[in-house]
Amino acid sequence: MEKKNLKYFMRPEAKEEQVLEVPGLESIKDEQGNVVPLKIKKLHNETINKINDMYTERAPMRDRKGNFVIQNGEVVFKVERDRAKATRHIIAEALVEPDLKDPELMKFFNCADIAEMPLKVFPNNDEYAYISKKVMQVLGLAEEDEKDGKELEAAKN
Repeated sequence: MEKKNLKYFMRPEAKEEQVLEVPGLESIKDEQGNVVPLKIKKLHNETINKINDMYTERAPMRDRKGNFVIQNGEVVFKVERDRAKATRHIIAEALVEPDLKDPELMKFFNCADIAEMPLKVFPNNDEYAYISKKVMQVLGLAEEDEKDGKELEAAKN
């Protein structure tokens, strides 16, 4: 059996999280009136999984009488996930510019939890939906529109 060369898998980009620039919101402009672009870090799967695990609770299931539910001799567990909060945490972690973890920004919005920052910085539904969509597209967790795909390719180049 021929030994395969593993150097092809030893890629520096596999160790580092890429940062991409995408168009920002029309409602946020700089002093010259230009739309402020967003910088989004392409998080690794390991980072995304850790964040999702932070918002997952596992507890033994109980019946109406308060007894543990047993199936095949094992206690059955109920798994509850706060997907909305996990998504907001992922957005906060992925955004490099604006940095939603910046202490000054958090103080301005009187917020101690980074998972709440996307809702504070982007308070209306249109802004939050746009930011969420862009971050999820960069992370590969959402489908890209044809127009968005062209913008993302232009941002990479």
